[in-house]
Amino acid sequence: MSMRGYSPTSTVPTEAPRGPYEAPTAAKPLSASVAVPGSKSLTNRELVLAALADGSSRVSSPLHSDDSRAMGRALRALGVGIEQVPGESPFGPDVVVTPPKHLTGGTEIDTGQAGTVMRFVAPLLGLVDGEVHMTAHASALHRPMGAMIRALRDLGIDIDDGGSWSLPFTVRGHGQVRGGELEIDASGSSQFVSGLLLAAPRFDVGLHLKHVGQTLPSLPHIEMTLETLARRGVHVEQPSESEWIVPAAVPRAKAIAIEPDLSNAAPFLAAAMVACGTVTIPAWPAHSTQPGGRLTEILGLLGARVSRRGGAVTVSAGQTIHGVDLDLSAVSELTPTLVGIAAFADSPSSFTGIGHIRRHETDRIAALVSGIRALGGEAEELPDGLRIVPAPLHGGEWKAHHDHRMATTGALIGLRVPGVVIDEIGTTGKTMPQFTWLWEQMLAGDAAA
Repeated sequence: MSMRGYSPTSTVPTEAPRGPYEAPTAAKPLSASVAVPGSKSLTNRELVLAALADGSSRVSSPLHSDDSRAMGRALRALGVGIEQVPGESPFGPDVVVTPPKHLTGGTEIDTGQAGTVMRFVAPLLGLVDGEVHMTAHASALHRPMGAMIRALRDLGIDIDDGGSWSLPFTVRGHGQVRGGELEIDASGSSQFVSGLLLAAPRFDVGLHLKHVGQTLPSLPHIEMTLETLARRGVHVEQPSESEWIVPAAVPRAKAIAIEPDLSNAAPFLAAAMVACGTVTIPAWPAHSTQPGGRLTEILGLLGARVSRRGGAVTVSAGQTIHGVDLDLSAVSELTPTLVGIAAFADSPSSFTGIGHIRRHETDRIAALVSGIRALGGEAEELPDGLRIVPAPLHGGEWKAHHDHRMATTGALIGLRVPGVVIDEIGTTGKTMPQFTWLWEQMLAGDAAA
């Protein structure tokens, strides 16, 4: 499907459909060009920094999804102005973010299912003048927050979690945070580090942050945070891979354009391998800190033919899909898509270094293993990952577990296996409300590039 000819007024869905979804099976090899919406990770980082900047910022081509809307609501609750203005993206308007003189409290923030909102907004609450109660959707209250709560207390922030070390909690902000030296075990999520780094420029003396845990997952996401800070004039020193020195500074107001979400492009590129054919993603950045940027390398290892031309990435099916043994610690969010491909490989695959994804929207390791087994496949859990042994699959229910990436993996498997029914497709609205629309346009091939 090509997005050429689309205008900002094009009819593109803004909400994901709800309920069960029978995944369509590919009737012919694919030949499509699919544009995807903006990056969730970049959108939410830029919204936070714009809320702390020295003036109004315009964010072009942002993601409009459940997670980004939750971030917008959270910042508005703290007194930040966020106005939608016409832009060029077919997926929704641009936004102008205007910081208040002081972040204000006396409010409640519901972070929904968004890990970026709960981990990025929590450090801002110490800068708020007043009390803020933070909670989340019932399905997300299990997500780790203990390391962040401990870090905020070490910074002198008054936080009451009722002894739970989790959401919900209440912060009594005093309008300023001194900052200084801080140690944190961010083994559970790199978002703990990113959240503190984003808020740190507005601390009185900045922040000298050290990670003291054994592992630090998803390093590209921390690199993304450092890059977004640098774009706004905040240059972070990094004496080691697990240590950051953030100066006290006011981020600059800027006009920022958001890259396409490369991890959300993953199921579409994977479709070329599973259903055979060719899929192109336009506007692929030449350089990106997004973990999805590694797809060009990883899909090649699995047997795809990958090419770049004119700012686009094209994936074509090879003669077969190869089994692989990969450490995905840096790119763990790609795991569900890669499992969907590996189910059709010519030999077993193992994906390791991803124990932390047990604490994402769901226990992704257990969910993927049970999902594959429910369709007749062979899969087993490993201490820090999982192993897939290709076997004939049959139709059946694929459980999304409130997890957008589980839902898209069910759709991917359904391209080759008739009768796969995803129990709740609405969860794709978390990061890509247009998923089913784009998926079906890709299959129709009526606007192939």
